[in-house]
Amino acid sequence: MHNVVISGTGLYTPANSISNEELVQSFNAYVQQFNADNAVAIEQGDVQALTESSAAFIEKASGIKSRFVMDKEGILDPTRMTPRLPERPNDEWSVLCQMAVGAAEQALLRAGKTAADIDGVIVACSNLQRAYPAIAIEVQEALGIQGFGFDMNVACSSATFGIQNACNSIQLGQARAILMVNPEICTGHLNFRDRDSHFIFGDAATAVILERADLATSEHQFDVVSTKLLTKFSNNIRNNFGFLNRAAEEGVGAPDKLFVQEGRKVFRDVCPMVAELIGQHLAENQLSVADVKRFWLHQANLSMNHLIVKKLLGREAEIEEAPVILDTYANTSSAGSVIAFHTYQDDLPKGALAVLSSFGAGYSIGSVILRKR
Repeated sequence: MHNVVISGTGLYTPANSISNEELVQSFNAYVQQFNADNAVAIEQGDVQALTESSAAFIEKASGIKSRFVMDKEGILDPTRMTPRLPERPNDEWSVLCQMAVGAAEQALLRAGKTAADIDGVIVACSNLQRAYPAIAIEVQEALGIQGFGFDMNVACSSATFGIQNACNSIQLGQARAILMVNPEICTGHLNFRDRDSHFIFGDAATAVILERADLATSEHQFDVVSTKLLTKFSNNIRNNFGFLNRAAEEGVGAPDKLFVQEGRKVFRDVCPMVAELIGQHLAENQLSVADVKRFWLHQANLSMNHLIVKKLLGREAEIEEAPVILDTYANTSSAGSVIAFHTYQDDLPKGALAVLSSFGAGYSIGSVILRKR
């Protein structure tokens, strides 16, 4: 079996950013209009008045200060509150493809590879803009890659699950190198009228090149020491949007056709599961938590990450041990942990051990042990 390395990463960041203050201004304008329009029903107790939000509340609840978005104007319009992304004709690259290609080109350059060196494309993300043809095959065509491509979805854990799938293909000799990309337009399935979640997500795309170690020439290589995955069914994070919605007209447009979660339950359930899985994974490879120089964790909530690392280390983590990009990117679903990896990897010395971990809906958790070459 071939040894596998990550030899390059890439990041596509949208041009527009929304601060907490901008988001709150739009949200509060909506709340004020809703309460005014429903004043009589609210007074009679038939409708519950909505509560305004604040930038301070958002940062305290999540650690998020701003987020990058594919469309700013539509989100901040209190009469719309959803991104405006016009349909494209079939002979143009889709929005997800465009984002994926932007990240992939960076990753290829960093890995010192061309399209001719890649034998497969995996698009791993939390939501795909169409059923078929696969976005991965479109990305493959856009980049001029031969071989195969397929899409997969394990929500926020999609990147680590995609890494394991890529490793399997390379280890078994089915591919020399795989491009794994995570294009996420999370604002497209976020309810911007929900006070508890309207601030959570941002948009971005990441890319990872995995290849046979004996063929790698990059200066940015990490050995994939081991991967470990876990899933356990839960309804606490859910999105019921799908092709059968049209067969049940009564549910079309309902809040559950967007992202919904029981946030406190997710926090309570997921934090110990992630810490336990990472600890087990290290032990199975005769490694200890003390050996790990860096944790690139899923960027969903700052308090979650602090608690997970504290459970592992037995103390508060230093900022360089568990770097954060959540403050400026918000939760970008599958892309988040890879953004942290892409941004905070070059300072690690040769031989340094690190863990890339993502977790989210499903529940799903992925852990990837890496060693700097």
